[in-house]
Amino acid sequence: MPNCPECTARERKKIQAKYEAETLEENRGRDDLFKLFDEIEIPMKMDSATKHFICKRCGLYATREQVSDIKYRLNQKEKTREDKQDDYLEWWQKSKKDKELN
Repeated sequence: MPNCPECTARERKKIQAKYEAETLEENRGRDDLFKLFDEIEIPMKMDSATKHFICKRCGLYATREQVSDIKYRLNQKEKTREDKQDDYLEWWQKSKKDKELN
């Protein structure tokens, strides 16, 4: 059974915030944080009649594909201001090169 992606994401944020608050920056390790993430288990129940998964905690009702899409969307990195500036700079430079060729 898959874990509920929305509940898992919420729990990960809570665990990460608690880990960062309790652990000094020099002592932080990705492996330690991922071990804490692996302990999260919020299984969804399968409704065999409709082939949908149901989360008893948050009420999410979705097919396997929808659960996969939600996981993908939640795991995407949010673009920061620097990322947007880098994208704009890359676009500007590419545009400039195209202008020189013509």
